Amino acid sequence: MSVAGLLVSFGFLIVAMTVHEFAHGMTAYKLGDSTAKYSGRLTLNPLAHIDPLGTVIIPLLLFITTRGQFVFGAAKPMPINYLALHNPKKDIIWIGASGPLANLALAAIFSLACRITAQGSLPNFICQGMAYINVVLAVFNLIPIPPLDGSRILMGLLPEKISLRYAGLEPYGFFIVVALIGLGLFDLMVLPLVRIFLKMLGL
Repeated sequence: MSVAGLLVSFGFLIVAMTVHEFAHGMTAYKLGDSTAKYSGRLTLNPLAHIDPLGTVIIPLLLFITTRGQFVFGAAKPMPINYLALHNPKKDIIWIGASGPLANLALAAIFSLACRITAQGSLPNFICQGMAYINVVLAVFNLIPIPPLDGSRILMGLLPEKISLRYAGLEPYGFFIVVALIGLGLFDLMVLPLVRIFLKMLGL
C-alpha cells in the first residue's frame, strides 16, 4: 500500500468508525443512557470520535511496521453508563452488537451501489472500498476480547461472576489484540470471515 493508498483507506476507516460509534451511542440512548448525548458523541461528525492514539498513531505505526500490508485503527471509546440502562445485562448485548451491525448494513448499501456504478470508475472504487472496510471493521470488532464489541456481547451472555472476571481483562485487551495480530490472527480468523461476508454481498 502506498502513502496515497493509506490516506484513502484512512478516509474510508473514519467514515466506518463514525457510523460504528454513533450506533453504539444511539443504541445506549434508546436503552436509557444519555451519557453519549451529553458528551457530544451522539453525532455523525467524525471529529467527535477521533482519538489521537487509536485513530492516527496506531494506524500509522501499523502501516510502517507491516510495510503497508495492514492498517487498522480505533475511535475514541463511547462513554456508556451501564447503571443507567433499563436492563444492563441484556442491553449490553445490543449495545455491543449495534456497531458491527451498523457497519454490515452500511457495507450492504455500498455493495448495492457497486452494482449501479461503472466497473473501474471512481464511484465504483469508493463503493467497493467502503464495503470492504465496513465488513473488516464489523468482523474485527466481533472478536470476543475486551474492549472489542464481541466481548460486550459475551459479557451479556455469561453468568454474572464469570462476566465480571472476564471484564477484568480489559486493561490488557489492547496488548492481547496486538499480540494476536502479530501471530497472524488477522489472516487466520478475520480475513476468511471477511471473504464470506463479501461473497454474501456479491463482492
